[in-house]
Amino acid sequence: MYAPAHPGQLIRDNMLAVGWSVPECAEHLGISEATLADVLDGRSRLSRRLALALECLGWSTAGFWMRVQAGYVLAEERRRHTAGIRS
Repeated sequence: MYAPAHPGQLIRDNMLAVGWSVPECAEHLGISEATLADVLDGRSRLSRRLALALECLGWSTAGFWMRVQAGYVLAEERRRHTAGIRS
């Protein structure tokens, strides 16, 4: 089964590409380091506000980021649903 990446993984890739640390990236995005760390580690969903901030950095569009988040959430639910049926 296809397992799409959490948006945090893609954000981390962009951070590494520009050489930013978590504090630097959080500052550019206008969010707390803790919020960014939670998204990067897959503990939190990507918010609409963060999607727009990423778009402002030129890291694709807010729509792209929201589709990545939706795809990840749907894949998680599909795994839970499939596991429930097979139990």
